[in-house]
Amino acid sequence: MNPTPQLGDRHAEEISRIRTEYERRSRDIPEGYYDLRHPVNQFFHQQTVRACLGMLAVAGAMPLDGKRIADVGCGSGSWLLEFLQWGARVEDLAGVDLDSEKIRKAKLRLPGVSLTVGDACSLPWPGNSLDLVSQFTVFTSILDAGVKRSLAAEMMRVLKPGGYVLWYDFRVNNPRNPNVRRVSAPELRTLFPGCAISLRSVTLAPPLARMLVPISWISALMLEKIPLLRTHYAALIQKPA
Repeated sequence: MNPTPQLGDRHAEEISRIRTEYERRSRDIPEGYYDLRHPVNQFFHQQTVRACLGMLAVAGAMPLDGKRIADVGCGSGSWLLEFLQWGARVEDLAGVDLDSEKIRKAKLRLPGVSLTVGDACSLPWPGNSLDLVSQFTVFTSILDAGVKRSLAAEMMRVLKPGGYVLWYDFRVNNPRNPNVRRVSAPELRTLFPGCAISLRSVTLAPPLARMLVPISWISALMLEKIPLLRTHYAALIQKPA
């Protein structure tokens, strides 16, 4: 069934808003701000990798060789590169992103990977065709609840029965940025009804981490053990078999 005109208009407006916000970030955020040459970004990345690998291992989904995988909001391909380290094959990887320049960069880094410029609410893959679909801080960039539901439904559509969504996103709001909005645990369960969800809070609050990691990595690890100081959820969401 086609969406109503009102829903179609809202969807188009939200996608336009997200594009505008991404363009603003590319202008305002200094080049290299998120590079792994910075210790704090190494800290964030390594802790996220540990959480994701831990959940995949517990679920029996490792290694990734032979699994068809897509990253939604893949940017310039950083997580697709990570999946190669986890055993995935180039020919089994795919990604989609709104930003054509990021897709251009991803194609240079990942020749042979299927990469598409497009709206993630209309994913370019057949139904029941993927073993794993990932998203890293995509949903919190979406403010419209209907667009979030559409994206979640599309991720479920392309997953095989028993397949997984690998999720990493904010569980608290950023008071300095009204263009992002947290996804709470109850909302996450509403977005993926009927799914088995393994959920854990991760990531030391970025302002604390940026202050502490250059001084003492160990101290940052210790503070990260305090649940109230963790700002994100990592989740593994399994489609019913």
